Amino acid sequence: MTIATQTRIDAACLDIPMPIVKLNRWTLLTGVVLAFALQQPLITTALFVILLFAVLGGQRYSLIFQIGKRVLSRQNVGAETEDRRLMRFNNSIATILFGLAQVAFLFNVGWLGWAFSFMVAVAASVALAGFCFGCFLYFQFKLNRYRLFGN
Repeated sequence: MTIATQTRIDAACLDIPMPIVKLNRWTLLTGVVLAFALQQPLITTALFVILLFAVLGGQRYSLIFQIGKRVLSRQNVGAETEDRRLMRFNNSIATILFGLAQVAFLFNVGWLGWAFSFMVAVAASVALAGFCFGCFLYFQFKLNRYRLFGN
């Protein structure tokens, strides 16, 4: 086995099983809807913190990944996977939007905080329906980076 083949195999092992990806999407959607229904922006703060750890630390520090790995262990075996970089990119977008929401809530501009939060909820629900907007943005980012820099 060559080093390049082993590297590809190792990278594939780090990809995220789709049941965990769906758990992440459902968590974001449910969290935002629940927060709005209860008028509790602190729930979006909790989602922000959870995603921030996942973005900064990867799978090891992702609460949703760790729960999904244990609770969905049977479904994860042999399941389709999503590239971990794509998941981190999507979570980064959600973290930025939740961060902006926190700033808006802090400055008492609740409608703007809810708007940022609902952007995450809409993206999660559309992704659950089959179209991942963050994946589209990631592809466009990679495509344009290649056009500009060739890498």
